[in-house]
Amino acid sequence: MESQSQKLNVIFLPYLTPGHMNPMVDTARIFAKHGVNVTIITTQANALLFKKSIDSDIISGYSIKTCVIQFPSAQVGLPEGIENVKDGTSLEMLGKIGHGISLLKEQIEILFQDLKPDCIVSDMFYPWTVESAAKLGVPRIYYYSSSYFSSCAAHFIRKYKPHESLVSDSQNFSIPGIPHNIEITSLQLEEYFRTRSAFSDFLDVIYESESRSYGTLYNSFHELESDYEQLYKTTMKIKAWSVGPVSTWINKDGETENIAVDSELLKWLNSKENDSVLYVSFGSLTRLSYTQIIEIAHGLENSGHNFIWVVRKIDGDEDGFLKDFEQRMKESKKGYIIWNWAPQLLILDHPSTGGIVTHCGWNSILESLSVGLPMITWPMFAEQFYNEKLLVEVLKIGVSVGSKVNKFWPSVGDDDDVVIRREEIAMAVKVLMGRGDESGEIRRRARKLCDEAKKSIEEGGFSYNNLIQFIDEIKSLKISREIEKTK
Repeated sequence: MESQSQKLNVIFLPYLTPGHMNPMVDTARIFAKHGVNVTIITTQANALLFKKSIDSDIISGYSIKTCVIQFPSAQVGLPEGIENVKDGTSLEMLGKIGHGISLLKEQIEILFQDLKPDCIVSDMFYPWTVESAAKLGVPRIYYYSSSYFSSCAAHFIRKYKPHESLVSDSQNFSIPGIPHNIEITSLQLEEYFRTRSAFSDFLDVIYESESRSYGTLYNSFHELESDYEQLYKTTMKIKAWSVGPVSTWINKDGETENIAVDSELLKWLNSKENDSVLYVSFGSLTRLSYTQIIEIAHGLENSGHNFIWVVRKIDGDEDGFLKDFEQRMKESKKGYIIWNWAPQLLILDHPSTGGIVTHCGWNSILESLSVGLPMITWPMFAEQFYNEKLLVEVLKIGVSVGSKVNKFWPSVGDDDDVVIRREEIAMAVKVLMGRGDESGEIRRRARKLCDEAKKSIEEGGFSYNNLIQFIDEIKSLKISREIEKTK
């Protein structure tokens, strides 16, 4: 075993929202399993979300700990315990959570000084960590929790601004600079591209910090998007390491936590034929309008296929439409409603599950791919529309439901251009879950990528080798710094 002084000390600083935090925590745990001293810095309520996993790693003898900092709830006018973007229920509340996160900088800087890390792995949303790392004379790694494809697409749209010369927001244009001919509309671009805002300015700072980082860690794998991995490296001119899919890696030894699963749900799943159930889930941040929920219900029912639908409780419908719908599905045994939280990995891995409706969040995509499931794509906001293009047009493992407008949930209304109608939903379900040639081809490709994902994280695979190479490189930098000090 290495002596403690030779071991690498790496700090991981996740952003406080599930899509960013979960993959970074998984990545930190993988580093610990490969002999690195790991410290995760987060707030009290967020630390509780992954405490069980960290405790089990510590019991297994890995060097990993969480450093808890105080979230300034009272200062920003939030109730105690509201410390994560997923807890925001209004635009005003989201603003307060964002402000609270920005006020953590001072506490984090003090910890950086005290902990004397050899490397800081920082979420992209903390651009100031570039300066922190420079002061300490250590590498700052930019952690990106989505695809190379989305990163490249956004980069070239920012650079060439092809959407600015169009007649209308719904006109198609090709994304410049990328290997595939991919068309998109202005309405499908992130909102900050269409309307300049304070957030646009913040993103400029983020991208600038990316270019000044030592390198980037990606939760992706070489076989999934090798063209775009290569393009990213040549375009950004900084190092990048793909070390994903991290959720598959961390769970590959059967480590998925024992979740108390509703026996009724398991019984229902066990009663269905293989590949016959569609899993419908829109992630932790999506809020759907009441009109859209009604259209989904009818679309799923009219498709004639079995489904499990994770529904977030909505105000004003406690005993209304959805309760009646749930009752009808129980009687027909065609559908199963889960309220608020579902054991997603367990459902995806069940032999009866044959596909997923996804909002195209990168973590859900990788979790689906890791069990070889094809997808119905329904992007909502942020970079999800790029991820849809990757799934449907490049990898050809998805069927689009026809989502047209990139809108963050609090601003979603019932406009005709935002609501996806029941006919379109039923049609996408029939294409994906049917027994036709198109469905068969999509399934075959999804299963092939599942095999590639598993190979990548085994010893000798691309992601495995990247991780080892990264650790070795940061160790060499540490040794060089120590030699410098002695001169």
